[in-house]
Amino acid sequence: MQPTPQASGLRAAPVPAQGQGAALPHPRDVLLGAQAQTGFLPVCDHYSGVEARMRKSLQLQADLAREFGTCVFDVTLDCEDGAPIGLEAEHARLVASLALGAADGARVAARVHAVDHPAFANDVATIAGTAGHRLCHIMVPKVESVDDVLRVERALEQASAAQVPIHVLIESPAAVHRAFEIAAHPRVQSLSFGLMDFVSAHGGAIPAAGMTSSGQFSHPLVVRAKLEIAAACHAHGKVPSHCVVTEFTDTTAMQGAASRAARELGYTRMWSIHPAQIRPILQAFAPQQDDIEIAAKIIAAAADSDWAPISFDDTLHDRASYRFYWQVLERAHRTGRALPPAVRHWFDAPASVPS
Repeated sequence: MQPTPQASGLRAAPVPAQGQGAALPHPRDVLLGAQAQTGFLPVCDHYSGVEARMRKSLQLQADLAREFGTCVFDVTLDCEDGAPIGLEAEHARLVASLALGAADGARVAARVHAVDHPAFANDVATIAGTAGHRLCHIMVPKVESVDDVLRVERALEQASAAQVPIHVLIESPAAVHRAFEIAAHPRVQSLSFGLMDFVSAHGGAIPAAGMTSSGQFSHPLVVRAKLEIAAACHAHGKVPSHCVVTEFTDTTAMQGAASRAARELGYTRMWSIHPAQIRPILQAFAPQQDDIEIAAKIIAAAADSDWAPISFDDTLHDRASYRFYWQVLERAHRTGRALPPAVRHWFDAPASVPS
């Protein structure tokens, strides 16, 4: 039996008024603190490496930003798989040019070659050195240890782009073992799971089915790796990003994989390798409208009570549950969902737009 507000000293939740609380402290500042992620990222990270597709991806990003009222996916311009062999330097210049020419408000990233690849240093110098101020992050594949992160950090500093966040791909059993150490590095913003290379690194011990949309959720070694990466990210306030689904024409498989990643494995972001995958990812990672409405009422009531404990629908809520419901609203915003008027002002204000 839940205590009454009078018996427990709790405040009954007031009915929020539209626009009320605009002068109050921002919920991010009140609720998140040390447990905040290093950045509120879109739930979808879309990869392309061929020039025509890179240009189309940037245009699609702009189109969906107008549709949803916020940037709902990142565009990562790919050097690792996109650059023709022998033309890595030319491809890096192309990526830098596209990043510089992207529309205002675009979220553009670059995946460079691995730190032990001959093209790595030039990738970072060319792309980050020229367009670092336009990059939302730099993605580094095949990161094996914190030493690799330190090499990336030094390369960015040499390119005068020390401010660019680092995202890393975890793609081997050894890297999974060190995931907590890698996630702890302050410059690392997100860890992604590299399914294909992870399976290949096992020398045939994991069957090819482990790379499929269904097999990657059933083989124990693959599931264990995904859980380790998600746990490492949440332990250090970083963003866990789920791997690709290669069957990009199978909408059902895509929706199923995205839903399981979001609801079973703790991932808050996912890769897209085809434009048709973007909307299913947004849908899978978005909260339900009923959950958004409840979260908005609780957060608005909490703000009106100066974040003291409240009784809402005969249930106790305090800052622990406020934090959960605020993050529901953050996820709703990042997936382009409509927010109720009582909380919309916290997202409309320029100062509170996620970075």
